[in-house]
Amino acid sequence: MNTTNLSKGKLPEPTKAELEILQVLWQHGPSTVRFVNDELNLQRPVNYTSTLKLMQIMVEKGLLTRDESSMKHIYRAAEAEEKTKDHLLNRFIDTMYKGSAGKLVMQLLGNQKTSKEELEAIKEMLKNMTKD
Repeated sequence: MNTTNLSKGKLPEPTKAELEILQVLWQHGPSTVRFVNDELNLQRPVNYTSTLKLMQIMVEKGLLTRDESSMKHIYRAAEAEEKTKDHLLNRFIDTMYKGSAGKLVMQLLGNQKTSKEELEAIKEMLKNMTKD
């Protein structure tokens, strides 16, 4: 187990493949390796043994927990989806935008992919934030 990250209270950094597994577990809840592998195979071909090994590594890293009380081991995400996403987003903002969430938002809104409905929701959110 990677105790350096865990002992300092830092979340381990999941890789892209680990994030795919976490997405399955966040969407469907605690699951077996077989179920996770089947879900991943809906996206792209993945070998069962590769999924199993990666999930075992994720347990060691502290990204997953494993219930071994029954014949089929059940895996679950160790952290809530929001906590992991917040951590990754904060790290991304710090790295790419020197800690400025405003610069990130301006670039996102300037990319011409934001719908009118999304812009209205953002305006409403900003309006509610300034009321406090």
